[in-house]
Order: sequence, then C-alpha cells, then structure tokens
Amino acid sequence: MKPRRRKRQEPLGLEAFKAAADDEHGLPLDDLTQAYAELIAGGDDPYAPLRDPEVSPFSVADEEGENEPEGPVEEGPEADPSPAAADDEACEVSPRTILEAMLFVGHPENQPLASEKVASLMRGVRAQEIDELVVELNRSYDEDDCPYRIESVGTGYRMALRDEFHSLRDVFYGRVKAAKLSQAAVDVLAIVAYKQPLTREEVDAMRGRPSGSLLAQLVRRELLRVERPHDKPRTPRFCTTDRFLQLFGLESLRDLPSTPD
Repeated sequence: MKPRRRKRQEPLGLEAFKAAADDEHGLPLDDLTQAYAELIAGGDDPYAPLRDPEVSPFSVADEEGENEPEGPVEEGPEADPSPAAADDEACEVSPRTILEAMLFVGHPENQPLASEKVASLMRGVRAQEIDELVVELNRSYDEDDCPYRIESVGTGYRMALRDEFHSLRDVFYGRVKAAKLSQAAVDVLAIVAYKQPLTREEVDAMRGRPSGSLLAQLVRRELLRVERPHDKPRTPRFCTTDRFLQLFGLESLRDLPSTPD
C-alpha cells in the first residue's frame, strides 16, 4: 500500500503577518557549549528530571464487574443503526482518546506533558505505551491532513500547529519580538546548564564577577527557574527550564554536548 501524499496547503491569505524570529535563531547550542568550555574545565553529569509521584483516581476502564448492576436488568430497545448513533459509539474511552483529550486541554502552566505523568493518570498504562500512542496519533493526523500535530518538547509532549499555520497563530497572539542574549548571559546560562543547581554566589565565584542581573534576566526570559530547598538554609538555586531544552532542541540535560578538559 503506497503512503498517502499530503495535500498541498493552500495560502491562508495572511501574507501581511510575518512571524518574527524567536530567541532560538540567535543562540546556537554550539555557542553555549563553547562558552562553558572556556569558563569551566569540566562539568558534572546533568540531573535527570524526577517523576511526579502524584497518582490520579481516574482510570481508563472500570475494574472487572465494578459497575455491573445488581439483580435482573430489563432489556431496552435495539440499538439505533442510524449514522448518528454510529458516530456516538465511534468515540470510545481508551488510552488513545484520553491522551488526545489531555493534549488538547494542555497543562495549566503551559508545560509539556511528560509520558510518566500521563501514564500515572491512566490505570494499567506504561510510559512507553504513551510514546507509542503519540506516534499513532501523529500518523492519523498526517493521513487526515490535520493542521496540528503532537510535538516532542524536552521530556514531554504538546499539541502544536503545523509550520504552515504559524501565520494564523500570529494573528491571534501577535508577532514575536526578536531578542538575542549577550555573551555574558550565554556564559552564565552555560555555567548553570552544566553545574545546576547553583546559588548566585556559586555562579559569581565561577565567573569571577557579579552575575545577579544576568541571572534575573535569564529567569525573566524563562530560560532559568529558581528553586528553594525545603531544608534550611533555604538559599535560592538556579536551574534550567523546559523552554531552555526546547530552544536548544534537547530531549533532556543528558543531551548537552560533552566539554573538553
């Protein structure tokens, strides 16, 4: 069976709306690696993200016999064979439809949905199965010429428009202002990326100069985040964010390039 060719996307008539360049066009991953290599002799292995232990009471299917009625049950009228009834029955509750619904709703803080998190909300489903379902859904979207697909962002997934529809997105959200990081900001970002979590004093010591304003700038751009330990002293520490992974095209911190000694 030959693969189905995608239909040619007709122009949206939005030529006046040009998407501006985003941060990722001005900050290659090689620059980050080079900056860190010049500042630090070597780095520790990055930390793997911790799995959220939260478990939801929702499940894909009821336990065997859990919702079966007691006593005799009267038989109702035969099922309506009309197309409307068939449409209602077509959307079943399954891991695939639940995953698709979660991706449409999205994370309340606009964060990608990790496979482990999604699997924890569905009884009897493993994280590996979530990855396989994403592949199935994207294949279905390609066959139906849908304007959206599921993208892998950092360690999770997010529903996103295809590239040819970005101009339509810009009509609703406005044009993105282009911005580039200074070399000093890249140096600080490289130090935190390879040595996180770090306090401001630790970053200052590695650079040999104050870095507070640069750290604040990187937090404001959502490339770094601040963590406060539960134990005293609760000294703030800086770590990279999912947006950092997205801009540099990384699946996880383990994908950071190795630096020369």
